[in-house]
Amino acid sequence: MDTNSAIAALSALSQSTRLAIFRLLVRHEPDGLPAGDVARHLDMPQNTISTHLAILTRAGLLSAQRHSRQIVYRACLSRLRELMLFLVKDCCAGSPELCAPLIATLSSCCPSPESCS
Repeated sequence: MDTNSAIAALSALSQSTRLAIFRLLVRHEPDGLPAGDVARHLDMPQNTISTHLAILTRAGLLSAQRHSRQIVYRACLSRLRELMLFLVKDCCAGSPELCAPLIATLSSCCPSPESCS
């Protein structure tokens, strides 16, 4: 992940509704949720949710797949993993062993990058 991609992802998550959407979709992995269900879970109008879903999708944090008349959104866990690893890549002032448990957990907890296409 490069700096601009990290900034785009962090910017997308820096708004409370988008953060709530992303966390909701993480809880509903691997099946995801249709946009209407996301709106119902968060008790918000669907057009408002659609705007936020689009921003998260452009940032690479969500994937969308059409199923008949519905669009099902899924959290891109591999992208989240890339973002977290980017944030801690150079941590601990030259003592990477301090961050090794965190990096190992992040490396093993989420699917491979190919999982969110």
